[in-house]
Amino acid sequence: MLYKRSSELFVEALKYIPGGVNSPVRAFKSVGGTPIFIKKASGAYLFDEDDKRYIDYINSWGPMILGHAYQPVIDAVIEKTKLGTSFGTPTEIETEIAKLAVSMVPNIDKIRFVNSGTEACMSAVRLARGYTKREKIIKFRGCYHGHSDSFLIAAGSGLSTFGVPSSPGVTKGTAQDTLLANFNDLNSVKELFQANKNEIAAIIIEPVAGNMGCVPPVNNFLQELRSICDENGTLLIFDEVMTGFRLAKGGAQELFNVTADIVCFGKVIGGGLPVGAFAARTEIMDYLAPVGPVYQAGTLSGNPLAMAAGLAMLQSINNDAELFNRLEEKTAYLEDGIRKILTANNKTFTVNRVGSMISIFFCENQVENYEDASKADTPEFKKFFHDLLERGVYIAPSSYETWFITDALSYEDLDETIRVINEVTK
Repeated sequence: MLYKRSSELFVEALKYIPGGVNSPVRAFKSVGGTPIFIKKASGAYLFDEDDKRYIDYINSWGPMILGHAYQPVIDAVIEKTKLGTSFGTPTEIETEIAKLAVSMVPNIDKIRFVNSGTEACMSAVRLARGYTKREKIIKFRGCYHGHSDSFLIAAGSGLSTFGVPSSPGVTKGTAQDTLLANFNDLNSVKELFQANKNEIAAIIIEPVAGNMGCVPPVNNFLQELRSICDENGTLLIFDEVMTGFRLAKGGAQELFNVTADIVCFGKVIGGGLPVGAFAARTEIMDYLAPVGPVYQAGTLSGNPLAMAAGLAMLQSINNDAELFNRLEEKTAYLEDGIRKILTANNKTFTVNRVGSMISIFFCENQVENYEDASKADTPEFKKFFHDLLERGVYIAPSSYETWFITDALSYEDLDETIRVINEVTK
């Protein structure tokens, strides 16, 4: 029986954990079936509780850019653990990683570490509201910024309407301060500014969307958002939880040559441990307590184990001049193989890619926003997912999630992946 041990563990988990998982996408709800329980990982591979090996294209949703159990990170965490796991006081390593991060990312002077990407985005919005003394924000349909109340908002009946809560527990009062625009649609943004003059504190956006599949910005979209923000005294927040330190050393700001006012980080910056961060120029960051009036705090923020993992990861990235070229070449190789196979097998598809982020959509239309992504053939994706999984290739269990490529992947791994895709799509 496939996944025998995972099936047993899932039944047990259901008794004690809501849905049997601690994050919803892990439950395989959108693809059906039983989630896989992982026992260990190494390099480009996961190993489940039945000792089946998988080529991994999730990579813990992004942070394992250099592979699982990356030795410098493991060594750093082990050595730091010997000195204690948490102090609740300042430590030297916090300044070390802050200094390195600031040197790698353009347009930031100071950074504050938190415990997750959700916390980073939530804090960035609070800071933007405090700094501008305005209350409303714009987010984009299909962009995910964590599960803070302000971000769990669905569209109203028109582009310029207030948002409405999309999750029970989110109040209407919170929802009305979040405005919804369409990704890659400047007119939808301009309409919101016209309807809410001098009220919008910030635009928050994934510069490359990763939560409706991989969807890149088109037609100078980010540059135009920068101009709109400048014209209206609004801050531009880049949620680089996925793209930061992955698409370039300086993230999407460097890749697209666009300046953000506040940048949020997660994933790679933690080296596999729970870390988030947000950063900006000095006059914005100094609005934070204890210097300024905007309060933000956390007992485990700057935890020494997390900082050790993050520092080792960023040092490795910073010292490897060819890393992003290798990632680009490997992902382009995979994309080319996928395109050839799906074309030869008469599949209707679209592939989106930016750097080491890539997605397959089973649809004929280009995918430039959430509405486009929602037109993809869901049953086709479900079958594709399970056929790959059965043959040892692990992609995200949702058509609305990007794949992440790791440098630990060999060309033999990529060839095996392409061979498996050919086999399951014939």
